[in-house]
Amino acid sequence: MRVFIAGASGAIGTRLVTQLIDRGHEVFGSSRSAGSGERVRALGAQPIVLDVLDAGAVREAVLDVEPEAIVHQATALADVRFSRNLDRTFAQTNRLRTEGTDALLAAAREAGVRRFVAQSFASARYAREGGSVKTEDDPLDPSPVASTRETNAAMRYLDEAVADAGGVALRYGGFYGAHNDGLLEPVRRRQFPVVGDGGGVSSFVHLDDAAAATVLALEHDGAGVYNVVDDEPAAVREWLPVLARVLGAKPPRHVPRWLARLAAGDAAVMMGTESRGASNAKAKRELGWAPRHSSWRHGFVTAYASIAPTTEGGVSHTSSPRLAAKAGHRS
Repeated sequence: MRVFIAGASGAIGTRLVTQLIDRGHEVFGSSRSAGSGERVRALGAQPIVLDVLDAGAVREAVLDVEPEAIVHQATALADVRFSRNLDRTFAQTNRLRTEGTDALLAAAREAGVRRFVAQSFASARYAREGGSVKTEDDPLDPSPVASTRETNAAMRYLDEAVADAGGVALRYGGFYGAHNDGLLEPVRRRQFPVVGDGGGVSSFVHLDDAAAATVLALEHDGAGVYNVVDDEPAAVREWLPVLARVLGAKPPRHVPRWLARLAAGDAAVMMGTESRGASNAKAKRELGWAPRHSSWRHGFVTAYASIAPTTEGGVSHTSSPRLAAKAGHRS
């Protein structure tokens, strides 16, 4: 197929470009800048410089490419600075999930594109009651933390708009697998604590596995919403010490809820103590997907062991010069 990827230069977009080309698809990939476009070209795709929030430009690009499928992976999360107010942090991404989705769906309708797949999110979205692992049929949180309401609404909008249009929304787990993952430095510096009992459940997915599920969703007939996560949802108190150990960091600190609320806000407390994980049974059953990294337990080792510090003669080293410079600031 001729596939148009919005957000082709991102962490998952670059992997998706490669996997689609390997399966014989012709890929056109958009990015915000010419520099990122050259990265897309180097992977074998045709680059397009595009602002997904410019509906007119989106229409023109899609009509020009005449794709048979569109994948919406556009976010504004590269180098984002997280704050206590996640709605402020995700403001631009929320626009991409609402206005950007509308622009791409409108262009798809005009161009007669039948296949449409979009990036959504699974973790910390389901109702904080009942079992710790949720399916796509379980209700979403009816009362999100105040500082996350706009973000939750944007993801719900995307899920419903895409599925109603006959497309597929993929609720990915927390991404890992890149050497610049945002989780690494906070864990190295012991800035990511276990809050309260650490009972909040997370679901992860390796970036390569997320891309593989996206390829299968693109080749799948039918609309729907799918959780794309590994086989082992786990509480923070379980996975965080493992990640710290893999990175060669000290064990995470433990802090009470009240202190975490003061320091990081209600959303951090919710995610650390109350969030629910997600089941991947539907994606396995209907898409024929099976994650190669079935659990974060060995996935973290595969992804990060090569950049973990080693000690030689009492001096700490890392195998990545860039990360070595950052590791020198660990607490």
